[in-house]
Amino acid sequence: MNASELRDKTPDQLREELVKLKKEAFNLRFQQATGQIENTARMRIVRRGVARVMTVLNEKATAAAN
Repeated sequence: MNASELRDKTPDQLREELVKLKKEAFNLRFQQATGQIENTARMRIVRRGVARVMTVLNEKATAAAN
C-alpha cells in the first residue's frame, strides 16, 4: 500500500493496519528463526509498510496539533 492510499484513511484505520503489519512481521520472524520462511523479501516489504503507516500517523498527529 502506498502513502497516498494511507493518507486517505482515518487514524483508527491506520492503527488497525499497523497492528496487522506488526503481527505479520512477528510471524515472519518466527518463520525465519525456524527455517520455514519461503519469501524472505516479504520481511522487507512488511518493515517498510510499518514505517510508512507510522509516518502517515505522525503527519496526521502533527497536522492536528497545529
